[in-house]
Amino acid sequence: MSAPARPALMLGLLLARGGLDVTVVEKHGDFLRDFRGDTIHPSTLEVMHELGLLDDLLKLPHTQAPRLHAEIGGRDVTLADFSRLPTRCRFIAFMPQWDFLDFIAREAQRLPNFHLVMPAQVDGLIEAEGRIAGLRATTPEGALTLRAALVVGADGRNSVLRQKAGLEVESFGSPSDVLWMKLSHQPGDPPYVMGHGGPRQDFVMVDRGDYWQCGYVVRKGSFADVKAGGLEAFRALVAAVSPLPASRMDEIAGWDDVQLLSVRIDRLKRWWRPGLICIGDAAHAMSPIGGFGVNLAIQDAVAAANILARPLKEGRLEARDLAAVEARRRFPTWATQKLQLMMRGNRRKRDATEKTRAGPPGFMRSIARWPVLAHLAGRLVGLGFRREHVRLP
Repeated sequence: MSAPARPALMLGLLLARGGLDVTVVEKHGDFLRDFRGDTIHPSTLEVMHELGLLDDLLKLPHTQAPRLHAEIGGRDVTLADFSRLPTRCRFIAFMPQWDFLDFIAREAQRLPNFHLVMPAQVDGLIEAEGRIAGLRATTPEGALTLRAALVVGADGRNSVLRQKAGLEVESFGSPSDVLWMKLSHQPGDPPYVMGHGGPRQDFVMVDRGDYWQCGYVVRKGSFADVKAGGLEAFRALVAAVSPLPASRMDEIAGWDDVQLLSVRIDRLKRWWRPGLICIGDAAHAMSPIGGFGVNLAIQDAVAAANILARPLKEGRLEARDLAAVEARRRFPTWATQKLQLMMRGNRRKRDATEKTRAGPPGFMRSIARWPVLAHLAGRLVGLGFRREHVRLP
């Protein structure tokens, strides 16, 4: 059983298809949360193909990005190119997360041994004989007690389950936050599906069909200072780095139209206790750059299903099985976070002097100089450092 989001539903679907009785506990009454990661990476699309669900998934409204772009020195540069990936889908699909989650939930609920409980607030864990043996939750119908051979924490970077389990977090901090907003999509706007804009790449935009999901990068903890400067000044700051017309900023009518995403990078020192394991953001929070966190979370779920399904089904789950999941996924987590921290380090150096403040990060300048690197970046973004394949029947 697990708590919400993509890895929980994916793991629930995989284990239920493997013949296990699964209950997924979701805090909210629906999946409608704005400004969540909407990227479905080539590696995830390949997993959907392996499950026989890809064609139906791609019937849902979405946009496809075979490349990711950035504006550098006044010209458009391809940052990541997916055209040479060894996958069926050589693109990132941008699909509202609630549509993807609804799709997975519908497919899982076709199975009689899959159960979805929502809304349900987890109140605590059940412990017996030195191991986690289930959880307690509150639903609109009252208290709920679920006993299980395994509890999976997939409830995000603010995981209640990892906190209740007393798992220790190692934090690497982050020098920035992201302010998200919506701006309308008009004829004549940039032709790419996802891109970075502005001289310092401080503006991210994702094509959501009739509007752009836009992110403005600010110094960590500075949102209060930005608000104190006034809405008009904020519109001017965004207009200075956005490739959209300055008049489009008038659509930011008030601070209620701006949502703060507090960026951080962390990971658990150990992902499990007997009877419980964390995956996805609950085990390792990522920077939103490139959607790496979404990719890692889905791959975590596939690896967990491959390793844990048989011992769970045979009633012989042991600590070494949980440790095997962590061992399988620790390197790609470490490598991805190392890459993001290196990018952050380059940014710190870049911000150290006013002279270099206006330039893009070094890795972007390198890709602009040697376009072949865009294919390497496409492989890292699209597939990650370790791909997982569905091994269950």
